[in-house]
Formats: sequence, C-alpha cells, structure tokens
Amino acid sequence: MKNIIKLFVVVLIAGFAMNVQAQNQKIGHVDFQELMSVMPGQEEINKQLESHVAGLETQLQTMQSEYETKITDYQATQATMSEIIRQTKEKEIMDLQQRIEAFNQQAQYEIQNKQLELTEPLIKKAQEAIQAVAKENGFTYIINGNEQIILYAGGTDILPLVKKKLGIL
Repeated sequence: MKNIIKLFVVVLIAGFAMNVQAQNQKIGHVDFQELMSVMPGQEEINKQLESHVAGLETQLQTMQSEYETKITDYQATQATMSEIIRQTKEKEIMDLQQRIEAFNQQAQYEIQNKQLELTEPLIKKAQEAIQAVAKENGFTYIINGNEQIILYAGGTDILPLVKKKLGIL
C-alpha cells in the first residue's frame, strides 16, 4: 500500500511538473514567404534572375528559329531530294529538336539553381533574424504560418518583430 501511495505521489508530481513546463512554452508563427517578399534585396534578386532567364530564352529562340528554318527548307525541297540527302536532312532536324529539348530541360535546372544561389543569403539573414527574435522574446517554437499543416494556431505572429529586427517597415 505504501508503494502505491509513493507511486501515486511521484506520478502526480511528474504530471504537475510537465503541466507547468508546457504552460511556460511560448509558440509563435511567421509567414516566411511574406517575410521573404518584403526583404530588402529581393527586387535585385528578381532583376538578376529575370536577366538570366532572358539570356536563356534568347538562346532558345535562336535554336527554335533555326529549327523552323530547317523544317521550312526541308518541306520546300523534299520532293527534289535524293534519298540520302532527305535522310541526312531529317536526321539534322531530329538532332536539332533533341538539342532544343535538352537545352530546355537544362535551362529549367539552371534557373532553379540560380534562384537558390541568389536567395540563399537572404534566406539565411531572415532565419537569423527569426532566431534572434525568438530568443529575445522567449519563444520556444516558431512555426511557419503559411504551411498547410498547422500544429498550433494560437501562437503569436512574430512577422512584425522580425521586420523590425531587419529594419523593414
């Protein structure tokens, strides 16, 4: 009987301690995407990315023009071509089409990498500001408020505090 009472007291004390600890946790949320959109330097990143994309688009348009020209020439002279020349022209056209497709895929990959490269310093700066605000204001957890899964919605939105920390008004 004494062991049961001791066990009950220990469980009661442990439950009370966990309840007190849970009440002391402070949870906040921030819309990281919104924060990134108002960060200083975002406009410059967008300009650099647009410039990079424009260069790739110009090169792609040049390749597509060449492809269209070859198709037009092939269709115009197909009737008078010998079999070997016709096969060679068809192979040239198919090779160019494959190069265009490969270039397009590589360009998409390159655009993603360029965007990551350009935004990485900004993301790091935002993360550091969030961590600083969390420490300064005693937050235990900060949740990204724009995620589809929100574990706790009653937290405090710290976006204004992070903007203030970064000097964004």
